[in-house]
Amino acid sequence: MTADLDLRKLRYFVVTAETLHFGRAAELLHIAQPVLTRQIRALESELGAALFDRSSRGTELSEAGAALLPEARALLRSARALQRHARRGTRIVVGFMPGLAPAPLIRALRERFPDLEVDVIRTSWDDQVEVVHDGRAELSLVRLPIDRAGVTVVPVLSEPRVAVLSRDHHLAGRDVVTLDDLAGLPLLQDPMAVPELLGTRTAAEARPQPNVEEKLERVVIDSGFVILPRSTALAYPRPDVVLRPVDGLAPSEVALIRAESASSEVLDTAMKIAGSCLLTAGCG
Repeated sequence: MTADLDLRKLRYFVVTAETLHFGRAAELLHIAQPVLTRQIRALESELGAALFDRSSRGTELSEAGAALLPEARALLRSARALQRHARRGTRIVVGFMPGLAPAPLIRALRERFPDLEVDVIRTSWDDQVEVVHDGRAELSLVRLPIDRAGVTVVPVLSEPRVAVLSRDHHLAGRDVVTLDDLAGLPLLQDPMAVPELLGTRTAAEARPQPNVEEKLERVVIDSGFVILPRSTALAYPRPDVVLRPVDGLAPSEVALIRAESASSEVLDTAMKIAGSCLLTAGCG
Protein backbone atom coordinates (compact mmCIF):
# COMPACT_ATOMS: atom_id res chain seq x y z
CA MET A 1 0.00 0.00 0.00
CA THR A 2 1.23 3.47 -0.84
CA ALA A 3 -1.25 5.33 1.39
CA ASP A 4 -2.40 5.12 5.00
CA LEU A 5 -5.38 2.84 5.53
CA ASP A 6 -8.64 4.80 5.56
CA LEU A 7 -10.80 3.84 8.54
CA ARG A 8 -13.90 5.11 6.75
CA LYS A 9 -13.34 2.67 3.88
CA LEU A 10 -12.73 -0.09 6.43
CA ARG A 11 -16.07 0.67 8.04
CA TYR A 12 -17.76 0.54 4.63
CA PHE A 13 -16.12 -2.83 4.04
CA VAL A 14 -17.24 -4.26 7.40
CA VAL A 15 -20.88 -3.23 6.93
CA THR A 16 -20.90 -4.62 3.40
CA ALA A 17 -19.25 -7.85 4.58
CA GLU A 18 -21.85 -8.26 7.31
CA THR A 19 -24.81 -7.67 5.00
CA LEU A 20 -23.34 -9.17 1.80
CA HIS A 21 -25.59 -6.74 -0.04
CA PHE A 22 -24.30 -3.46 -1.44
CA GLY A 23 -27.74 -1.85 -1.53
CA ARG A 24 -28.56 -2.70 2.06
CA ALA A 25 -25.09 -1.71 3.24
CA ALA A 26 -25.41 1.67 1.53
CA GLU A 27 -28.73 2.25 3.33
CA LEU A 28 -27.18 1.42 6.69
CA LEU A 29 -24.25 3.72 5.96
CA HIS A 30 -26.55 6.50 4.69
CA ILE A 31 -24.66 6.84 1.41
CA ALA A 32 -25.53 6.18 -2.22
CA GLN A 33 -24.76 2.69 -3.52
CA PRO A 34 -22.46 3.96 -6.32
CA VAL A 35 -20.42 5.82 -3.69
CA LEU A 36 -20.12 2.65 -1.62
CA THR A 37 -19.08 0.64 -4.67
CA ARG A 38 -16.37 3.18 -5.55
CA GLN A 39 -15.05 3.22 -1.98
CA ILE A 40 -14.86 -0.58 -1.82
CA ARG A 41 -13.06 -0.69 -5.16
CA ALA A 42 -10.64 1.97 -3.92
CA LEU A 43 -9.95 -0.11 -0.80
CA GLU A 44 -9.40 -3.21 -2.90
CA SER A 45 -6.96 -1.24 -5.06
CA GLU A 46 -5.08 -0.02 -1.98
CA LEU A 47 -4.87 -3.52 -0.55
CA GLY A 48 -4.09 -5.16 -3.88
CA ALA A 49 -6.77 -7.83 -3.42
CA ALA A 50 -10.42 -8.38 -4.28
CA LEU A 51 -12.52 -8.42 -1.09
CA PHE A 52 -15.80 -9.64 -2.59
CA ASP A 53 -16.79 -12.18 -5.21
CA ARG A 54 -19.74 -10.85 -7.19
CA SER A 55 -21.84 -13.14 -9.35
CA SER A 56 -25.42 -13.74 -10.44
CA ARG A 57 -25.91 -15.65 -7.19
CA GLY A 58 -25.11 -12.58 -5.14
CA THR A 59 -22.17 -11.17 -3.20
CA GLU A 60 -19.79 -13.30 -1.16
CA LEU A 61 -16.59 -12.58 0.69
CA SER A 62 -13.44 -13.54 -1.14
CA GLU A 63 -10.69 -15.41 0.66
CA ALA A 64 -8.89 -12.11 1.22
CA GLY A 65 -12.11 -10.46 2.42
CA ALA A 66 -12.82 -13.24 4.91
CA ALA A 67 -9.28 -12.89 6.28
CA LEU A 68 -9.57 -9.11 6.54
CA LEU A 69 -12.97 -8.98 8.27
CA PRO A 70 -11.89 -9.89 11.85
CA GLU A 71 -8.82 -7.66 11.57
CA ALA A 72 -10.94 -4.76 10.31
CA ARG A 73 -13.43 -5.19 13.14
CA ALA A 74 -10.60 -5.18 15.68
CA LEU A 75 -9.04 -2.08 14.17
CA LEU A 76 -12.33 -0.17 14.15
CA ARG A 77 -13.00 -1.28 17.72
CA SER A 78 -9.58 0.01 18.79
CA ALA A 79 -10.20 3.30 17.02
CA ARG A 80 -13.53 3.75 18.80
CA ALA A 81 -11.89 2.92 22.12
CA LEU A 82 -9.17 5.49 21.49
CA GLN A 83 -11.79 8.13 20.75
CA ARG A 84 -13.66 7.31 23.95
CA HIS A 85 -10.49 7.39 26.04
CA ALA A 86 -9.46 10.73 24.56
CA ARG A 87 -12.87 12.27 25.29
CA ARG A 88 -12.99 11.08 28.88
CA GLY A 89 -9.86 12.79 30.19
CA THR A 90 -10.32 12.61 33.99
CA ARG A 91 -13.31 10.25 33.77
CA ILE A 92 -13.18 6.47 33.80
CA VAL A 93 -15.75 3.71 33.72
CA VAL A 94 -15.40 0.51 35.77
CA GLY A 95 -17.18 -2.67 34.68
CA PHE A 96 -18.20 -5.29 37.20
CA MET A 97 -19.77 -8.74 37.19
CA PRO A 98 -22.85 -9.50 39.34
CA GLY A 99 -21.91 -9.96 42.98
CA LEU A 100 -18.71 -7.93 42.71
CA ALA A 101 -18.55 -4.50 44.35
CA PRO A 102 -16.23 -1.94 42.74
CA ALA A 103 -17.06 0.72 45.37
CA PRO A 104 -13.97 0.14 47.60
CA LEU A 105 -11.66 0.52 44.61
CA ILE A 106 -13.51 3.61 43.40
CA ARG A 107 -13.34 5.24 46.85
CA ALA A 108 -9.60 4.55 46.99
CA LEU A 109 -9.05 6.06 43.55
CA ARG A 110 -11.05 9.17 44.43
CA GLU A 111 -8.95 9.65 47.56
CA ARG A 112 -5.82 9.69 45.42
CA PHE A 113 -7.36 11.60 42.50
CA PRO A 114 -9.96 14.04 43.90
CA ASP A 115 -10.98 15.36 40.46
CA LEU A 116 -11.57 11.89 39.03
CA GLU A 117 -15.08 11.14 37.77
CA VAL A 118 -16.01 7.46 37.90
CA ASP A 119 -18.98 5.67 36.42
CA VAL A 120 -19.84 1.96 36.52
CA ILE A 121 -21.32 -0.54 34.08
CA ARG A 122 -22.64 -3.99 34.93
CA THR A 123 -21.27 -6.73 32.72
CA SER A 124 -21.99 -10.39 31.95
CA TRP A 125 -19.99 -13.47 30.95
CA ASP A 126 -20.40 -12.38 27.33
CA ASP A 127 -19.03 -8.84 27.60
CA GLN A 128 -16.94 -8.60 30.79
CA VAL A 129 -13.77 -8.39 28.67
CA GLU A 130 -15.35 -6.83 25.57
CA VAL A 131 -16.21 -3.62 27.47
CA VAL A 132 -12.48 -2.98 27.89
CA HIS A 133 -11.64 -3.83 24.29
CA ASP A 134 -14.29 -1.55 22.81
CA GLY A 135 -13.71 1.33 25.20
CA ARG A 136 -16.97 1.23 27.16
CA ALA A 137 -14.87 0.78 30.30
CA GLU A 138 -11.26 1.43 31.22
CA LEU A 139 -11.28 -1.18 34.00
CA SER A 140 -13.35 -4.31 34.51
CA LEU A 141 -13.76 -6.62 37.48
CA VAL A 142 -14.03 -10.04 35.85
CA ARG A 143 -14.50 -13.63 36.84
CA LEU A 144 -11.86 -15.97 35.44
CA PRO A 145 -11.22 -17.75 33.16
CA ILE A 146 -11.18 -15.18 30.36
CA ASP A 147 -9.44 -14.72 27.05
CA ARG A 148 -6.35 -12.76 28.15
CA ALA A 149 -5.36 -11.58 24.68
CA GLY A 150 -4.87 -7.82 24.66
CA VAL A 151 -5.56 -7.24 28.36
CA THR A 152 -3.49 -6.85 31.51
CA VAL A 153 -4.79 -9.04 34.33
CA VAL A 154 -4.28 -8.58 38.08
CA PRO A 155 -5.78 -11.29 40.34
CA VAL A 156 -7.57 -9.69 43.28
CA LEU A 157 -9.53 -12.32 45.21
CA SER A 158 -10.80 -15.87 45.37
CA GLU A 159 -14.16 -16.95 46.74
CA PRO A 160 -16.13 -20.20 47.07
CA ARG A 161 -18.73 -21.27 44.56
CA VAL A 162 -21.96 -22.77 45.83
CA ALA A 163 -24.79 -24.91 44.51
CA VAL A 164 -28.12 -23.12 44.40
CA LEU A 165 -31.04 -25.51 44.94
CA SER A 166 -34.76 -25.21 45.46
CA ARG A 167 -35.64 -25.26 49.16
CA ASP A 168 -37.66 -28.45 48.64
CA HIS A 169 -34.93 -30.21 46.63
CA HIS A 170 -33.89 -33.58 48.07
CA LEU A 171 -30.31 -32.28 48.53
CA ALA A 172 -31.38 -29.08 50.30
CA GLY A 173 -31.21 -30.69 53.72
CA ARG A 174 -27.50 -31.47 53.47
CA ASP A 175 -24.86 -29.17 54.89
CA VAL A 176 -22.47 -29.95 52.01
CA VAL A 177 -23.06 -31.63 48.65
CA THR A 178 -20.54 -33.36 46.41
CA LEU A 179 -19.96 -33.39 42.68
CA ASP A 180 -21.20 -36.99 42.66
CA ASP A 181 -24.45 -35.83 44.30
CA LEU A 182 -24.96 -33.34 41.48
CA ALA A 183 -24.01 -35.65 38.61
CA GLY A 184 -27.11 -36.53 36.61
CA LEU A 185 -29.22 -33.64 37.93
CA PRO A 186 -30.31 -30.87 35.52
CA LEU A 187 -27.64 -28.16 35.35
CA LEU A 188 -29.50 -24.97 34.43
CA GLN A 189 -26.64 -22.92 33.03
CA ASP A 190 -23.87 -23.06 30.45
CA PRO A 191 -21.86 -26.21 31.28
CA MET A 192 -18.63 -24.38 30.41
CA ALA A 193 -19.16 -22.41 33.63
CA VAL A 194 -18.76 -25.64 35.62
CA PRO A 195 -15.88 -27.52 33.99
CA GLU A 196 -15.78 -30.00 36.87
CA LEU A 197 -19.03 -31.48 35.53
CA LEU A 198 -18.09 -31.58 31.85
CA GLY A 199 -18.41 -35.06 30.40
CA THR A 200 -21.13 -36.09 32.83
CA ARG A 201 -24.80 -36.51 32.04
CA THR A 202 -25.40 -33.28 33.96
CA ALA A 203 -23.37 -31.25 31.47
CA ALA A 204 -25.08 -32.93 28.51
CA GLU A 205 -28.49 -31.82 29.80
CA ALA A 206 -27.45 -28.26 30.50
CA ARG A 207 -29.40 -25.31 29.17
CA PRO A 208 -27.83 -21.85 29.06
CA GLN A 209 -29.74 -19.07 30.84
CA PRO A 210 -29.13 -15.41 29.99
CA ASN A 211 -29.01 -13.94 33.51
CA VAL A 212 -28.93 -14.80 37.19
CA GLU A 213 -32.58 -14.01 37.79
CA GLU A 214 -33.73 -16.48 35.14
CA LYS A 215 -31.32 -19.13 36.41
CA LEU A 216 -32.88 -18.87 39.86
CA GLU A 217 -36.38 -19.11 38.44
CA ARG A 218 -35.41 -22.31 36.63
CA VAL A 219 -33.95 -23.70 39.85
CA VAL A 220 -37.31 -23.31 41.58
CA ILE A 221 -39.57 -24.60 38.80
CA ASP A 222 -37.36 -27.31 37.27
CA SER A 223 -35.77 -28.90 40.37
CA GLY A 224 -32.33 -28.47 38.88
CA PHE A 225 -29.37 -26.49 40.16
CA VAL A 226 -26.89 -23.79 39.23
CA ILE A 227 -23.38 -23.12 40.44
CA LEU A 228 -22.66 -19.50 41.36
CA PRO A 229 -19.92 -17.59 43.14
CA ARG A 230 -21.09 -17.11 46.72
CA SER A 231 -21.17 -13.30 46.41
CA THR A 232 -23.34 -13.52 43.30
CA ALA A 233 -25.78 -15.90 44.99
CA LEU A 234 -25.97 -13.65 48.07
CA ALA A 235 -26.71 -10.65 45.84
CA TYR A 236 -29.99 -12.32 44.78
CA PRO A 237 -31.58 -13.50 48.05
CA ARG A 238 -34.71 -15.62 47.73
CA PRO A 239 -36.68 -17.50 50.40
CA ASP A 240 -37.37 -20.42 48.03
CA VAL A 241 -33.73 -21.38 47.34
CA VAL A 242 -30.82 -22.55 49.47
CA LEU A 243 -27.06 -22.27 48.99
CA ARG A 244 -24.88 -25.27 49.68
CA PRO A 245 -21.07 -25.64 49.59
CA VAL A 246 -19.85 -28.21 47.07
CA ASP A 247 -16.99 -30.51 48.02
CA GLY A 248 -14.45 -30.68 45.20
CA LEU A 249 -15.54 -27.48 43.45
CA ALA A 250 -12.78 -25.01 42.59
CA PRO A 251 -13.24 -21.43 43.84
CA SER A 252 -14.23 -18.48 41.70
CA GLU A 253 -11.23 -16.32 40.83
CA VAL A 254 -11.73 -12.58 40.41
CA ALA A 255 -9.37 -10.21 38.60
CA LEU A 256 -9.15 -6.60 37.52
CA ILE A 257 -8.31 -6.04 33.86
CA ARG A 258 -7.47 -3.16 31.57
CA ALA A 259 -6.47 -2.99 27.91
CA GLU A 260 -2.76 -3.63 27.36
CA SER A 261 -2.61 -0.51 25.22
CA ALA A 262 -4.13 1.70 27.94
CA SER A 263 -1.84 3.42 30.41
CA SER A 264 -2.31 6.33 32.79
CA GLU A 265 -1.49 7.17 36.38
CA VAL A 266 -5.06 6.39 37.40
CA LEU A 267 -5.11 2.98 35.70
CA ASP A 268 -1.63 2.10 36.97
CA THR A 269 -2.73 2.96 40.52
CA ALA A 270 -5.94 0.97 40.19
CA MET A 271 -4.07 -2.15 39.11
CA LYS A 272 -1.61 -1.80 42.02
CA ILE A 273 -4.17 -1.32 44.79
CA ALA A 274 -7.05 -3.47 43.52
CA GLY A 275 -6.21 -6.56 45.55
CA SER A 276 -5.98 -4.82 48.91
CA CYS A 277 -9.04 -2.66 48.25
CA LEU A 278 -11.33 -5.51 47.32
CA LEU A 279 -10.10 -7.96 49.93
CA THR A 280 -10.43 -5.51 52.81
CA ALA A 281 -13.27 -3.32 51.44
CA GLY A 282 -10.94 -0.37 51.80
CA CYS A 283 -7.38 0.73 51.21
CA GLY A 284 -5.20 2.04 53.94
